[in-house]
Amino acid sequence: MSHLRAEIAETLDEAEWEWLIPHVQRDVVVVVAENLDLVDVGVALATDNVSSIQHWISEQLIGKPTFAQLQVWNNDRTKRFKAAIVQPYVLIQEFSL
Repeated sequence: MSHLRAEIAETLDEAEWEWLIPHVQRDVVVVVAENLDLVDVGVALATDNVSSIQHWISEQLIGKPTFAQLQVWNNDRTKRFKAAIVQPYVLIQEFSL
């Protein structure tokens, strides 16, 4: 598992909203709440940890971008996110202020 964690951590980077739009159009972007660790969520997805994933979804801590979020982000295409790739998904997280 530590190898998988390291692999996902290696994909961790910043991404501008403009770069993420094609992935949103393919419906593979998952928004992760700021209080969750992006790598932890990636590991849970990659290992099919259903209980964690279901819990986060039910608590609205992970999910597809909402219409309201898309509207805001489309108005600022240079907005930056933390991002990680866990095939076929792209996990994104807004930066904390």
